[in-house]
Amino acid sequence: MSLDLFPTIANREWREGEVEAVIEPATGDQIADMVDVGQAGVEAAVSAAKDARRSWAATTPKDRAAMLLRLADALEANADQFAELEARDVGKPLADARAEMFSAADKYRFFAGAGRALTAPVCDEYKPGITSMVRREPLGIVAAIAPWNYPMGLTSWKLGPALMAGNTVVLKPTNETPLTSLLLGRIAADIFPAGVLNVVTGRGDSVGKALVRHPDVAMVSLTGGTSTGKTIMRDAADMVKKVHLELGGKAPVLLFDDADLDKFVATMRGAAFRNSGQDCTAATRIYVSKALFGEVTERLVQMAEGLTVGNGFLDPSVQMGPVVSQRHRDNIARQVERAAGEGARIVTGGEGSGAFYTPTIVTGADQRSAIVQEELFGPVLVVSTFDDEDDAIAKANDVAYGLAASIWTRDINRAVKCAALIEAGSVWINDHGPTAAEMPFGGFKLSGIGRDLSIHAIEEHTALKHVAISHGYQL
Repeated sequence: MSLDLFPTIANREWREGEVEAVIEPATGDQIADMVDVGQAGVEAAVSAAKDARRSWAATTPKDRAAMLLRLADALEANADQFAELEARDVGKPLADARAEMFSAADKYRFFAGAGRALTAPVCDEYKPGITSMVRREPLGIVAAIAPWNYPMGLTSWKLGPALMAGNTVVLKPTNETPLTSLLLGRIAADIFPAGVLNVVTGRGDSVGKALVRHPDVAMVSLTGGTSTGKTIMRDAADMVKKVHLELGGKAPVLLFDDADLDKFVATMRGAAFRNSGQDCTAATRIYVSKALFGEVTERLVQMAEGLTVGNGFLDPSVQMGPVVSQRHRDNIARQVERAAGEGARIVTGGEGSGAFYTPTIVTGADQRSAIVQEELFGPVLVVSTFDDEDDAIAKANDVAYGLAASIWTRDINRAVKCAALIEAGSVWINDHGPTAAEMPFGGFKLSGIGRDLSIHAIEEHTALKHVAISHGYQL
């Protein structure tokens, strides 16, 4: 199947630029062409967004919300087509891809409602004869740079708050997985005024850099790797652009002796291996007491070996597909082999071909080793031990990331204490991974700046303006 999808700029298709192949990771086949729009495409998109920004900012929250709700409805109405594209483009099981579309639609609906209820400090007289008020205004043009692991799910986290705050947007999906974003742009062109939502595709060193450095772009919002986030901060610094960065993670899991092991193992199946472990909140480091280490490791191995791996687009029984590319699989394999060479033990997995890599359990890794310290972004789970509660917390915090963590215990006092001491933006107790549109999401340390989801995400896409009215009247 060859797909004819092109970037959408100001409600029109853009066909100019170099063409690159889009590869289906499960088969290695080319399924589409991607146009690198280059500097000309970026200029056209930003120009369109600039032309539309004042009229869109003046559009009432009610009317902006109505259009966002139409986008949510269209996403659900076309969920099967979106899911097929994403399952093939990313490599995830078709059922997971379809569920992602409904999750994305939910986020658009949340932001449509929340954007109608923004607040600001009260209007009052803080000096005699002067009434002060605070306006919450859109920033202008937002460059939204989306990730490849959940192209539609995480794009909704970006577009929803930016658009509802009254900003116009230039969306850049990744080279690996652009297809659903291109379809979304085509559908959005029939919903939003021209220039409000523009989609550009291309390489990071050409299109991405040009977009981040463009003088008319007021804010850059990225979900991606920490190294990319650092590059964007450097590129945005010259013009002091606002940056919103949801970056990498290395989520610890603290498993205490009183935990419900049945629920724990069942939860880890998704927490560690959903989307082939390509999730910034994925459970990657399990710390367990020495007394439970053998039993927990054995049960995790049984769970991992019981997963059905294959092409989830073709076979509904598949629970885990390939990683996003053979290059990424090769990188994962190198890191696991390096850990083994340093003394860690591959208990199960550690094999693969093409873009497939088997669910892998590693034990015996040193706390300072790369497989413990660095984001792997694949189906690899490291199991280690702790001596006591303080040691568990210290090891959980002993990495450069701070996005998410989970604590497993029946002791509410321990749970509350550990949750307060762990350096992470999300801490789950007796679960791992659930998010809600109403709750903020983001990280500490190298895991990013700012918060996605919740009313706070919309606020971060605005600027506060003080307006003082001098009238001479005194109460």
